Amino acid sequence: MEPNIQRLLNDKLYDKRKTGALELERSIRELVAVKDYKRVSDILDQLCNDYAYAVHQPHARNGGLIGLAAAAIALGSELPRYLEVIVPPVLACFTDQDARVRYYACESMYNIAKVAKGEILKYFNHIFDALCKLGADSELSVKNGAELLDRLIKDIVSESAATYVSVLETDPPPPYEVKDSDQDSSQNQNPNPSPPTAFSLPDFIPLLKERIWVMNPFTRTFLVGWITLLDSIPDLELVTYLPEFLGGLLKFLSGNNADVHSATSACLDKFLNEIKRIARVKKGITESKKSKGDGKRKREDSVDSGSMRLAPDDAEEAGSTTANEDEDEVSSEDDWIPGQDVQINYKAILEILTATLDSPLEEDSLLESLRWIVSFLDICPEEVLPFTPKILAHLLPAMASGVEPIRQAAARVNTSLMDYVVSLTDESEAPSGQLSTRPPASTADRPEGASSTRASLSSSREIDLRSPTPAQNRRVPTPAQSVQPQSDLDYAAAVTSLTLLFLNDHEATRVASLTWLIMLHRKAPRKIVAFNDGTFPALLKTLSDPAEAVVTKDLQLLSQISRNSEDDYFSNFMVSLLQLFSTDRKLLETRGNLIIRQLCMTLSPERIYRTLAETIEKEEDVEFASIMVQNLNNNLITAPELADLRKRLRNLETKDGQAFFVALFRSWCYNAVATFSLCLLAQAYEAAYNLLQIFAELEMTVNILIQIDKLVQLIESPVFTYLRLQLLEPEKYPYLYKCLYGLLMLLPQSSAFAALKNRLNSVSSIGYLQIGPRPSATAPSASNYDRPNRLGKGREDNIIRWEQLLEKFRTVQDRARRAQRLMEGGGLDDGPGFGGIRITEKEPPRPAAGPAVPPKDSTPAAAPPKRSGLTRQFGRLGASVSGRGKRSQQQ
Repeated sequence: MEPNIQRLLNDKLYDKRKTGALELERSIRELVAVKDYKRVSDILDQLCNDYAYAVHQPHARNGGLIGLAAAAIALGSELPRYLEVIVPPVLACFTDQDARVRYYACESMYNIAKVAKGEILKYFNHIFDALCKLGADSELSVKNGAELLDRLIKDIVSESAATYVSVLETDPPPPYEVKDSDQDSSQNQNPNPSPPTAFSLPDFIPLLKERIWVMNPFTRTFLVGWITLLDSIPDLELVTYLPEFLGGLLKFLSGNNADVHSATSACLDKFLNEIKRIARVKKGITESKKSKGDGKRKREDSVDSGSMRLAPDDAEEAGSTTANEDEDEVSSEDDWIPGQDVQINYKAILEILTATLDSPLEEDSLLESLRWIVSFLDICPEEVLPFTPKILAHLLPAMASGVEPIRQAAARVNTSLMDYVVSLTDESEAPSGQLSTRPPASTADRPEGASSTRASLSSSREIDLRSPTPAQNRRVPTPAQSVQPQSDLDYAAAVTSLTLLFLNDHEATRVASLTWLIMLHRKAPRKIVAFNDGTFPALLKTLSDPAEAVVTKDLQLLSQISRNSEDDYFSNFMVSLLQLFSTDRKLLETRGNLIIRQLCMTLSPERIYRTLAETIEKEEDVEFASIMVQNLNNNLITAPELADLRKRLRNLETKDGQAFFVALFRSWCYNAVATFSLCLLAQAYEAAYNLLQIFAELEMTVNILIQIDKLVQLIESPVFTYLRLQLLEPEKYPYLYKCLYGLLMLLPQSSAFAALKNRLNSVSSIGYLQIGPRPSATAPSASNYDRPNRLGKGREDNIIRWEQLLEKFRTVQDRARRAQRLMEGGGLDDGPGFGGIRITEKEPPRPAAGPAVPPKDSTPAAAPPKRSGLTRQFGRLGASVSGRGKRSQQQ
């Protein structure tokens, strides 16, 4: 290089360095014209070593950069062979500490790339990495220079990335001798591979994967711009490498920069739309092949079946027509459709999306992930299925999000996923690791709401209809031989994820998790819940949930499990439920009635009551047994769900009915009033009257009187309408009068006493018929109509042993009385009183036995009062007994 040029390139003034670069350009042009490439190489080496790599001489580095750019311009078409010398020193200057050196490096690379064009793509990764850093440079001039270079490189990539091959790769190989006889065979066996393009997307993806996790908004904008550009080049198919950088791209949405957010959203939309388009293309090609194959088989069958009737010429014509159609089909299949050979790694993408759901990202990132998942449920639901447990673990909490778009998106994903899982009933029943041999369900057989994309499952297994085997010898698979791939739903993992959601703070999430468990149990009852696993205790604990909707769903699932399980499971469920009530008395008080009624809605009420009765009979805690019997009895009398059971109890003509009554009676003995009301419900009035005789031996506690008060109110309810009508037939039901008057004798004078007295007074005139003339000997006696006498004495097939039942009642009540005394430390007063409270004042006068006769001027009996105050009255009994006695004396 001439001394004058060296001096000018090393000058500190830009104009002189530019003059030196022009002189250098003229000099290299002359050398290229005379093909003195050795001298050109020497000049380039001098520019690199003495100038561009002069780290401590910034003016020399700037001169070297402009000199290399001038040399590139001068070399023209000869530049490709010298790029490996020119480009590295320019790339090294991109990281210089001096901002001016970095700017001139951008300027120099711009001029080199403008001349090299497609050849510069061999160094694309290095240039891209440098631009990625310069895009966030603190110096504005450097950023502007990098932006200009970036635009030029983008233009070159858009034009040449997919097809450009370096001229160094296309040079002919050295000549070699090949024998003429072996030339054709050698070309067929070892064809020359096409040279690689200058731009390599597989080589670029690792660099993009590394840079995608940057935080700088300028760099993020730079990366999104390049991703969008590369995706717009059809032949590159960047979507194939989407899993490599999708996670970082979703991270861009969590930033606060509006420009980055907007560009990223647009980029993700393009990718998703491209995936949808590719899926449609592949589905269309698959359906086209299937329809053409079916048409060919039909034509072959028609030709074979009609060959006996065709003349030879006609047969040849038919055969030629078929051959021509086959050729048309082959040619049509050879037509290439953009996207038909693009492979999308759905599994890897779904792994990223589910991981995004698991990470604490911003709302926009979560919303985008949900949008992609619901789209994949439409495109490839079979790929989403293995990720169901993990999706559910984060999807259901999102359904209770405070952000409306997220809540709506989560609901859409939940609906689509559930519809698809419901549609996979046949596959889910096959054992794990095996293939289901059932034919695909038709559209008519598909459950309501099932996804229409289920047909895509069988697209991977097709019958080769172009087999050369003749049609008459070809075996067409039967429906049982049409093998379908087994679904990959991990039931155990799904149940675990859903069970953990029982602890979620939001009611909507807990309800949704139970809804999923109910659906999964319907599909695969044996795979969902076992009594000895951790799910069943969690379901029992959920009965204490404060939300009624959650408890209702929980009971529905428990009932469904019990209905589809063995008797041992049902018995264990009832025992566990009683244990739960025993340990959680608040649950029994607040939700006991709801739980019992909900179970009776979905299960057999008789089965529930019989099993509970058998379990309660063995209960050691007499206090809990009494409370539980009281709750069961109240539901038995009042619950609409138990109307059929009440009707059955009123009919003790069959042995099954009698056995059911005996089972209830033996456990009902823990509660005296409940036992009495059971006899009233079964119309066993004589047995009820005998129970009242035993009541005289019991301690009339406040609790018992309160229960009698409630029973009087129930007698006034529609449930006991038949009983009130039976009061019109005293000769037929004499013990009914004794039972009701016995209750009246047990009650203190209160609102309940007044209500029952008014009821009996309203039929008192009919009661006088009992002391009237007796019917003739031919008329049936009252005992023949009274149920206890008729069943206990008049029929030999009666299995009710009333004496044994009464003795059982007396024994259980004695046991309860002893347990009560032990619990209170033996401090009970044996004197007359209520609940251990000794009454010293004179008791209020009781009405005489027999029917009460109302005074002549009395008005008709008023309607029974609303709620008796007996509960409050007896709650304060110890403090108000003496005052009540005084008021009674005054009256």
